[in-house]
Order: sequence, then structure tokens, then C-alpha cells
Amino acid sequence: MAERYNEDPLAYGDYHERPQRGEEEAEYQGEDRGLVGDTFRKFTGRFAGQSAQGSPPPNGGPGQSSGLVSGLFGTLHGAVHGLGSELQQRIAGRGNSSSHTHTDPSCNQGIHNASQNRFSSFAAQRNGNDVKWYVDGCGYMWAVSRALEQARESIWIMDWWLSPELYLRRPPANNEQYRIDRMLQAAAQRGVRVNIIVYKEVTQALTRKYLSPTLPRYLHSLLPRHTDPFTSTLSGLGLAATFASLEHIESRNQLMDPILPVCSSHTKHALENLHPNIAVFRHPDHLPDAPTLQASFISSLQNMSLSAKTAATLPLDALKAVYGMNEDVILYWAHHEKLCIVDGKTAFMGGLDLCYGRWDLNQHPIADCHPSNLDATVFPGQEYNNARVLDFQDVSHWQNNKLDRQTSSRMGWSDISVSLRGPVVEDLRAHFVERWNFIYNEKYDVRKDVRYSRLAFNQNEAGAYQQRPGSSTGSYTQGPQSYQTYSQRSGSGRPSPEPQAYRPNQWTAGSYPQAEQEHGQSYPPPPSSSRDLDFEQAEGDSRGFGSSDEGRHHHRDHLDQGFDQVRGRINDGIQRMHNEHEHHHQVHGGYQDAGIPCQIVRSCSKWSHGVQTEHSIQNAYIDIIQRSQHFVYMENQFFITATLDAQKPVRNKIGAAIVDRILRAARAGEKYKVIVIIPAVPGFAGDLKDDASLGTRAIMEFQYNSINRGGYSIMEQIANAGFDPMQYIRFYNLRNYDRINSGASVRDMEQNTGISFNAAQQQYNDAVELPAGYSSQGDDGQNRDFSMNRQDYHQYQQSAQRMGGQQGPRSSRWDSVSECYMLGGLDIRSVPWENDPASEMDAFVSEELYVHSKVLIADDRVVICGSANLNDRSQNGDHDSEIAIIVEDPTPLESYMNGRPWRASKFAATLRRQLFRKHLGLLRPQDMDRPDPNFEPIGVPNAYDFGSKEDSLVTDPLSDGFLSRWNGTAHQNTLAFGRVFHPVPHDDVRTWKDYEKFYGGFMGKSDKGGDERAVHPKPAKYQWGHVVKENFSPGEQGVREMKDVLSSIRGTLVEMPVLFLIKEDIAQEGMSLNAFTEEVYT
Repeated sequence: MAERYNEDPLAYGDYHERPQRGEEEAEYQGEDRGLVGDTFRKFTGRFAGQSAQGSPPPNGGPGQSSGLVSGLFGTLHGAVHGLGSELQQRIAGRGNSSSHTHTDPSCNQGIHNASQNRFSSFAAQRNGNDVKWYVDGCGYMWAVSRALEQARESIWIMDWWLSPELYLRRPPANNEQYRIDRMLQAAAQRGVRVNIIVYKEVTQALTRKYLSPTLPRYLHSLLPRHTDPFTSTLSGLGLAATFASLEHIESRNQLMDPILPVCSSHTKHALENLHPNIAVFRHPDHLPDAPTLQASFISSLQNMSLSAKTAATLPLDALKAVYGMNEDVILYWAHHEKLCIVDGKTAFMGGLDLCYGRWDLNQHPIADCHPSNLDATVFPGQEYNNARVLDFQDVSHWQNNKLDRQTSSRMGWSDISVSLRGPVVEDLRAHFVERWNFIYNEKYDVRKDVRYSRLAFNQNEAGAYQQRPGSSTGSYTQGPQSYQTYSQRSGSGRPSPEPQAYRPNQWTAGSYPQAEQEHGQSYPPPPSSSRDLDFEQAEGDSRGFGSSDEGRHHHRDHLDQGFDQVRGRINDGIQRMHNEHEHHHQVHGGYQDAGIPCQIVRSCSKWSHGVQTEHSIQNAYIDIIQRSQHFVYMENQFFITATLDAQKPVRNKIGAAIVDRILRAARAGEKYKVIVIIPAVPGFAGDLKDDASLGTRAIMEFQYNSINRGGYSIMEQIANAGFDPMQYIRFYNLRNYDRINSGASVRDMEQNTGISFNAAQQQYNDAVELPAGYSSQGDDGQNRDFSMNRQDYHQYQQSAQRMGGQQGPRSSRWDSVSECYMLGGLDIRSVPWENDPASEMDAFVSEELYVHSKVLIADDRVVICGSANLNDRSQNGDHDSEIAIIVEDPTPLESYMNGRPWRASKFAATLRRQLFRKHLGLLRPQDMDRPDPNFEPIGVPNAYDFGSKEDSLVTDPLSDGFLSRWNGTAHQNTLAFGRVFHPVPHDDVRTWKDYEKFYGGFMGKSDKGGDERAVHPKPAKYQWGHVVKENFSPGEQGVREMKDVLSSIRGTLVEMPVLFLIKEDIAQEGMSLNAFTEEVYT
């Protein structure tokens, strides 16, 4: 199978003709993509067009009208553009921007001094750890459930979203006790203290809530009485335009839409109502209350003196006062960490929140309709979700599900997390305590609620939150309980060795051996841990001082004097090191001799954590990419990065590190690969052409400008240097298919039972989603009987069992066919279907497999895994808060790299191989009822079938055989999905006209005239994600043709369509993309 390269120059070249670089930058700097800027261009363009055609503009000559329009809209344009830039800086919480290319402590944002720690992290690298990976949610959540049921002292959880009704084991009908709220309630009843921090979403639009229409009128009334009518009118128009544009942005823009699907209020009250031992913090509070805001704003303007000169800038000054007057205004940044710590010893972290939509198997079934057995339902209620069709709705009423499982598929979720134990957990504990106390001081201290109290912990010397005077130190305390730190438990008080940067050509406690191994040299043993120097042995050692006693005696006096000086300097150095690290290790614990070196890195700042900005995650990404020798593999939800400072508004420079490393390899003639997997559509949009998808299209534009467009992208930089970028870096997506067992199967059941399937399914949802605090005994002491409310469910189940039994076509065996593209799965052409052929074709569905992982693997030796996306929001530190771990396992694993022997790291290599095999369909389907070692918490090692045929196919990530299989599988899968389902994005779709022909004509909604915004649109020809029948013959022949195509699909890997809409402005300049919103999108 030959490796396929896309030779189309458009794959890595800018399609549009562009001005010279200097002209372009100047034009970009002064251009505003927003209401006033677009309106101004339309008006001036119309007048210019009329003038060019010889038609004079109305009301005089072209110069007069153009000047009037230019003056009016130019003034408004300047105000709005200035507002956007000012808000961008205000909301980012910074002054001068940093290019963020440094990995040393210096940063013009004032990052705290953490020079003693690698990557300028708050935490040092630590030995003595055990780490375990989890691919996808099934095994991970099983492991979390095991830890929660064994908790004895404390449970700490930090999540972007936590769904109390989430089942950690499936199917729910057999695992009712493993729902999160019930598990936390049981733990609290055992005396376990439960502390939870969740992101508090914006609940109402700022402008509509606080500003309009009172504030614009008030501002206009402040104009002096002698203000001339022209200036007064101009100011009124400016105010109206500014506030109207903000209202429109808030109401129409997807990412800035404050109504998120999460509901932190429900999380807090549903859990706290279960037991007083459960405390939930929501953060941040985005704005002060309305009276405080309005009073402060009016007060700030009372002494403003307006003149004709200053009146024109009033909109800018007004909005600056509103948005910038208070440092506590946090609009669109989020707490994004995913962290769970049990008893202060076992930690779980990575990309998986404990919320709806994350639980999944490695074969990722997207059908969950079970006509013969409702108890086989895996995704109850709102857990059956496809955000591309309909995002979560009203999650406080979890049992309600508006997505029809008979016609629509769910969206699969691909993700990675880890569990760990050892000294590194102390750094996670410190991070949690800092965040908890920061939030407590900010908003909960004044409430004097006995449920809430500070967590006491030693001050983190690396710039962490400062404890109040008089607070206890040296242990965690909450109420009567006290938990010693790791160093106190282990008795380890030794100073740690100086952490080292990732150096691939050296072996240290924190970096694995590299270059020597491919040349067949011996593998050095791991070094011993730091020990006190034995100076007597050093003094008497003959090595380096001659072999005879005579020689030693001849130099005795000189050596004694020299050793005294050296000894004194070494002792001084050790004492200084000890003094510098003593307090830090009292908090976090010391190094141990054995185990895996790990380091915690994070993104946080004043708003999120009460500290100066830290972006050690970005520092680690840049450093590890630059130092990688052979390959870098990344999975991430986003890919937005810059190669140059000119690539505004993006600031993180991970892209620059990628370009630099590739060009070094290309110039040296080395074989080097960067493999990146991201979602096909990075946001939850429906039809990409709809206005509701503007936010998603904006993100896609920034991603394509990072990858292969816009003049500064990674591929363009490589091509400009004279090399084919497709030889060094490639991007991929994931996609899968399934078959919904509905149609005749459901109708037969309904006819025989007399019960609606949907009604019975709803009663099933109600049964498995009862509140955790429900008691079968009422307030009157009488037992409640819910059987009447579940009568339809019981009757349906009994009839279904009589009709179908447990085996045969009517069993639940083939309610999903997702195993067919995995190892050992039955060929789809052999899977039975009891209904007519036409209904079977209608039953097949496809959807993108959403990539939510945040992982980097370099050279099969080092791993970064955590919550951070590859974009400015996650990487810059002053936006979303994030946490990640760097794992450098010294456990050797004999492997190959580019056909030559290579000593890999066991943790990194097995994780990378597991992922590659899953994507290529070289793993067996996961069985939720048969847990294996990969379902267990840390302490039970990962299971991996070394030496199997499938393992050998992915062992060497640089071999021609592997690359041929990888790219060939992605290409074949892309062709198959394209023919059967017409998914977008797709490389054949380069214009919106292509989009309509390939996709919109089948799945989109439009009126007979072709206007997709029509009030009464024409229904789509096919439902979302279903088969496009025109590509196949009618009847059974067409079904056979379709199955022949589907049978060629292996795994879920597909090519990323780098040519998608390359001839269009994907984001469409307009209301939703301007200087303000760009900061949010990136």
C-alpha cells in the first residue's frame, strides 16, 4: 500500500493574492472585523463603485459624500476597533504582550520566580512515582469508581463540568450504585470529606443585563448643553452602534454566547443537598452585582468633562469604564482542569471530565437503540448526545432527552487520562489547596457557612497563594481531620537534586537515554538517587590521581589542601541547595530512588489562582518539541499556534518550535515526523453554513492559518524554506459509523406490546436517573410505590423478552455494529438484519469521532498529558486554567526507530502503540462487562500484548511499512466515508458552491430558491449523518454495494481535509469576528 502524499500546492500555499508583507501587516493592524468596519466598507465601496461607473453619489460630488461617510463611520470604526483592542487586553488581564517563546523564568508578564524548577513550573520534577494511562472513558471511569468506593479520608475533585447523574460503570441498569452522586453520598456518610471545584459559567449576557438601554441614554445626557447638534447626533449614533453591536455579538456568537450547556448551579445544589460533608465551590464570579456595577460606573463618569473633541470618543471611554473598571471582571475564561485526588494518595488527571458525553468504549458505538431490551441502554437520558445535532439542554432535568435515538446517532468521544501515585501527587494537592483557599477567601469566607472552610497547607515557595498569618502549616486540615504531607509520612527529608531540562542525549533522573542506543552502544544503568558524597572514598580513590602509592604520597599535601577547598565549596553548595528546597520539600515530599520521574506543569494567573502568570505547559511543549530526535505525536482538541510574532492575534509559539525542528531535520537530511490528530470540526456546530456556526468557523480559520494558510502557517514556512512539508508533518481526524436498530424492529415491538418505545424508554430514563437523595419512604412513613409510574416500561420489557429472548436476530447483539471495524469484529457484510433492505440503508449513520485528548508523545520516551488544548486559551497562562503532567519513564523497552534498534520508555511507547492500534482498528472491541487490568486504578499495571502481530505493526513509527499502513488506512477510510455519507469538512469542498453540491443538497435545509436563511426552509433530503442513497443502486443491490464500501473501513483514522473551503473566507468577516472576539476564539 503506497504512502500517499497530497501534491496539490494549495495544500500548503496561500490561495488568495496578497499584498507585500509590510503592506499586509499595516493593513491588518488598522482593520476591524466588526459591525462598523463592515458597514463602512460597504458604504464606501458602494460610493466608489457608483463613481467608477460614472454615476455621481447622492447629495453632491464624490468627494463630499465620501468624506461625510468616511468621517461618520471612520469615527465609529475607530471607537469600536479601539474598544475591541482595549477589551482584549483588559479581559486577558495583561499589559504588554509576551511572545511566549521563552522557557526560562523571565517573562514581561511578571511570572513568578521559579528558576529552580524546569520549565518555570511551580513544581519540581520528582522521582518515585507510579503512573498508568487510560485510553477512553470506560476504563478510566471504572478506575475512578474503584477509588471512590475505597476512599476513607478525602475526595477532592476539580472539573470544568461535573454531572452528578453520570454513571461511572455501564450499563446503568446493572450499576445503579456507581453513579457519581450516589458514590459521593456514600463516601460522605462514611465520614469522607468531599471538596469539589467546578467552573461557574456565565449565566446572562453582560450588555443586555447591565447596560442597555439605560446606560446609552445616560451617557448621552452627560453632553454639555452647548454641544452642537452634529456632535450630539454623532455621539448618539456612536453609543447606539457600540451597544447594539455588543448586544448582537452576545446574542448571536456561539463561543461568546453565555448560555453554556453546563449547569454548575445544579451540580452544586444536587451534591450539597446529599450530605453536609460535601462542599462545592463555583468560580469565577464573572461580575459584581448589577447595583454595584451601575453605581461604580456612574460614579466614574460623574466628573467627566465633554467637549466636541472628546464626545466622538465617548463610546470607547464608556465601554472601557464598564469592562475595565474592576479587576474582578472575568468574562470568558474558564477553569479547565480535570483532577481527582482520593485520600491524598491516588490522583486522576488528563482530558476527561466526570460529566455527560465523556464515557465511551474504544470502538465508540454511536447507536444505542435496544428494541428487545431497554435495560441494555448504555447512554440514558441526556447521556445520549450529539452536540453537532443538539447540544445538552436543561441538564438540571437530566432525564429529558430531545435527541431521538431511533433516528440520530450520538457523537463518540476519544480521550486520554492517567492515574498516579507518589511524591508528584503532593504537587497536585498543593495546586488544589491553593485554588480552594483562593476561592474561599474571595467569595466564601464572608458567608460563614460551617460547610465551607479553608484547607491548611504550607505556603508554596514558588509563588503560590500566600496563606493568612496564623494559619496552620505542615499538614492539610479540615475540621477534625489532619493528613500529613508525603515527606512527613515517608520520612524523606533529603534535598532533591537540581532538576534538569529535557536533554535527549543525556541520562539523568529526569531524562531518558537517546542517541547512543541507535548506534548499538551499551545502555547505561539508571543513576542512583542523590546521596551525600563520601569524601573519604573520593580522597582515597586512585582513579584520576595515578596508580601508585608513591604518586599519591608525593601529592598528599597539595591534594589535602585542594580537597579541603573543594569539600568546603561542595558543602556550601549542598547547604544552599538544602536551604532553597527544604521548605518546598516539606510541602511536596522528596525524591525517591525508584519509580517514574514526573513533573506537574500548569497554566494559571491572578484571576484563576491568585498567582502571577505561569505558562509552564507551553514551555514544556516548546522545549520537548525542540529537543525531540525522531518524531512527535500529538492528539488535541484544537490546533491554534503561531510561527512568528506577525501571526496576530495568536501568541503561543508552539508552531515556531515545530517549524524550527522540522527545518533542522530537513537540512540535515534526517527522517523526522510530526503526526497530529484533531477533530474534523473543533466546535459543536450543525450545518457549517448556518449563522449559528460562525464561532466554529472562526476557530477553523485560525486552525487552517496555523496549519497551511494565511502566509505564516507551519506548512507555508517549511515550503518557503524549499522543503515539502507533507514529508514531515501531517494532520488527521477520526470518524466512525454504526447502525441504529430501529424501524421495523421498533414497530413490531410497539404493535405487540401496545406501548410506545419512546414512552417506555422515557420511563427507563426516569428509573435510572432518580435523585441520589431519593428515599423509598415518604414523609408520612409510608413506602412509595413507583411501579405505577414505570408501568409502560415493565410491560414493554416483559413483552420484548417473550418475543425475542436473549439470542437470535431480536437480541441486543447487533444493536450496534461498531465492532466491525475493530480487530476480530465480524465483517459488516455478514451481520444479520431482519428488516427490509431499504430500512437497513436508512439505519446506517456516521459522525466525527470527537478528539478531546490533550497529549504529546516524543520519541516514545516522554509524554505530556493533561487538560491543556493547543491554543492561546490553554497555553498562555492568563486565560483558561490548566494542569498537565510530564512523564519520563526510565523503564526500558526494546523497540525500533526507522528500522534501527531503539531503547524506548515503557510508559510512552505502550501509550503511543495503544493509540495507534485503536485508530487503525488493531484493538479488539472493549467489553464493559469484562474489566481487565486497564480498568483498575494505579497499583495494577497497564496490560499490553507485547510481541503480538498487531503490536509489531506499530512498533516502529518511522518505518516505511508503518507509514504506508497509517497513511493508506487514513486514505481508504476517507474515500469510503466520503462516498457513503458525504461528510464535511472534505477536500473536494473548496468553495461554498462545492459545499452545497457535496453536502448542502443532501443534508442542508433550504427553500426552493436556495436561501438557507428562509423563514420556511425546505426539509433536508436526508437526516444528519445518514447514507446518501444516490451513490448506490436501488434495493438490495444498493445495500450490498454500500456494505462493500463500509467493509473496507478499518479503525477510525481519516485524513484531515486541508483544502476544505480554501478558496473562501471561512469565518466571514462581520459581527462575530473582531478585535474583541479573536481573543476568545484563539
